[in-house]
Amino acid sequence: MPAIVDSVLKNSIAEELDIKKGDTLVSVDGQVMSDMIDYNFYMKSEFITILIEHKDGTQEQIEIEKDYDEDLGIVFQSAVFDKIKPCLNHCIFCFVDQQPKGLRDTLYIKDDDYRLSYLQGTYITLTNLTQKDKDRIKRMHLGPFYVSVHTTNPELRVKMLRNPKAGEALENLKWFRENKIPFHAQIVLCPGYNDGKELERTLNDLAQLKNTVLSTAIVPVGITQFRQEKLKKVGPKCAAETIEIASKYKRVCCSDEFFLLADKPIPPAKYYGNFCQLDDGVGALRLTYENFKKLELPKSVSNKHKMIFACSYAAKDMFEKIAKKLSKIKNLKIEICPVKSKYWGEDITVAGLITTQDLIDTIKDKTCDVVVIPSVMLRPYSEDFLDGKTLSYVKKKTSKNFLVQKNIYSLEEVVEYIKEL
Repeated sequence: MPAIVDSVLKNSIAEELDIKKGDTLVSVDGQVMSDMIDYNFYMKSEFITILIEHKDGTQEQIEIEKDYDEDLGIVFQSAVFDKIKPCLNHCIFCFVDQQPKGLRDTLYIKDDDYRLSYLQGTYITLTNLTQKDKDRIKRMHLGPFYVSVHTTNPELRVKMLRNPKAGEALENLKWFRENKIPFHAQIVLCPGYNDGKELERTLNDLAQLKNTVLSTAIVPVGITQFRQEKLKKVGPKCAAETIEIASKYKRVCCSDEFFLLADKPIPPAKYYGNFCQLDDGVGALRLTYENFKKLELPKSVSNKHKMIFACSYAAKDMFEKIAKKLSKIKNLKIEICPVKSKYWGEDITVAGLITTQDLIDTIKDKTCDVVVIPSVMLRPYSEDFLDGKTLSYVKKKTSKNFLVQKNIYSLEEVVEYIKEL
């Protein structure tokens, strides 16, 4: 995929140059770029010459004078302009492989690209990392990366990733250490495979890499009703044991789901350090609640107003605590409506996998003035749910108004909405 323009920021250099969506940035200073890493590098100059190919096929060369670190203000369709490095594994726990047909096309893409890990925080297994890749990483001092380690037992890793190179790829972790390249580690816990003593072995090995490992996140395997691979789900006993094992090590955190499964309270903020792996559900509930406690709430609103929070089952208890505080606002009524996942199966309890029909079934018979949903339910910068239907479709089916909470770790937007009532 070339460097195709998806949008242009307002009041930017690109807007001034009349660069439009669909145009292509062919080169900068005569150099063709392979990804946003190249683009960011070439932007570090006060004088650049760019070649733009417009949608009609015409090309335009433009000389630009700008501040040294000033960006053009272009949002590209992809962070990678050449071919994305595909995943070569067939992991026993792969979520992509257990998806049914009919979802968004992008959900079936299995990437394992170090560039996306560096730029966007996606997880890589290092099984397709070449010497050329390593040379570039070292030369450009790239990092940190997000690495799906799962286990440091070579034989077990080959078994879990179903890739004969999976065990060999662990040597890259030592290479990271030798070259002072930091990374965050992820462990998808599969009972009967990498739990218990195997988990302790992995955490011990990672501890030997010292501060090269910025954080380690342990998350439970996700099991949907579409999964054909027979795997055990993480139960209360396994969750409690995993929390206990993780507590012996520095910078190791279990995801929120472990505490919910073990019926234990969500830890205080200090447990999560810098909240390094929020997108993996590690500390999301705690951070959201701590941010909420800092907000100044109005004592009342002018007219009676009912607000529904359509949340995941994982966030249910937290939102009930929030609702108790919001309900003290005069004329404001709050209802918490956790969405049951009939589509994936009831073991899936996260907001990012909620589909339109499950949302519709949850709220269609409710009476309210507005429904609050987190933006993680939608594809970034769109109204698209993962099943391909849109928020407009849900509005039509439910006759409800919606407030999309853009920052999923803060309710500031919701409180500002309340203040304006």
